[in-house]
Amino acid sequence: MVKLYKNFNINKNHKQSIILIGNFDGVHLGHQKLFKLAQSYKKKYNLKIGVINFDPMPKMFFNRSLTNFRLSSIDQKLVLLNNQGVDFIITKQFDKIFSKTKSINFVKNILSQKLNARFIFVSNNFRFGNKREGDVNLLIQNEKRFNFKVVKPKPLLLKKKIVSSSLIRSYLERGFLKEANKLLNRNWSIEGIVQKGRQIGKKIGFPTCNIDIGDYVLAKPGVYAVKVLRKNNTKYIKGIANLGYRPTFNQKKILLEVHLFNFSGNLYNKYLSVEFLKFIRKEKKFKNVNQLKNQIKNDLSIAKKTK
Repeated sequence: MVKLYKNFNINKNHKQSIILIGNFDGVHLGHQKLFKLAQSYKKKYNLKIGVINFDPMPKMFFNRSLTNFRLSSIDQKLVLLNNQGVDFIITKQFDKIFSKTKSINFVKNILSQKLNARFIFVSNNFRFGNKREGDVNLLIQNEKRFNFKVVKPKPLLLKKKIVSSSLIRSYLERGFLKEANKLLNRNWSIEGIVQKGRQIGKKIGFPTCNIDIGDYVLAKPGVYAVKVLRKNNTKYIKGIANLGYRPTFNQKKILLEVHLFNFSGNLYNKYLSVEFLKFIRKEKKFKNVNQLKNQIKNDLSIAKKTK
């Protein structure tokens, strides 16, 4: 099982490893290519693989207005990284003190002294240290001094576009779910706890589970075909979801509401994973509840046919 650390004080058997540094938000195809390469180094040199990532993501720490940004929660990311066959993960809390670390001190005190890294895998645009002063060139200049080797693979290109977390975010924001899922190599999903809502769905004969989307990226508001997993359960339940502000009922807060097909049972306070399968339509305001009900019937027939 993967070993989790909250700081750089790692076990002796994890020192002298292959270290991958980054946010790895979404653990997409580009990241997966990087991990495959790391696996080949692991075999060749008989080393362990470790990941350094930060929470909150530095971008979110410096820009407090970026409230909806993540492709995956920290818990999801740990599961996805574990699936990539890593041996240990360091999730360092990114705070004001740590943000002031000089880049050369990060190399000397952390990568060299604390971790004694053998190989360091980074993307070409990797920046680190106070005011983002450190870059890949700084790492390369210090290879001999600190006895590590920098590996910076070429980014993965699909249809002449670099596969990146920001490209996937922009796809989701524009309702290009199919393209986003392709680059993630899985269905994009939101995990959260079912909360007590205003029972509007129930009143119109359409009960829903309400989930606060937290700091997940805001995909295009609208209606989606979904499938849902309950915690510690392997059986998917198909459903339909509305992600948005519910303009017909003049709501202001963004909410994910999920209606499950052929399911009866109480899901309040239960932890659900909602996988997005198809973008059906964008959110719109209806003149009255009957109009909304008719639209829901159309949406339902599409969602039920979605594989």
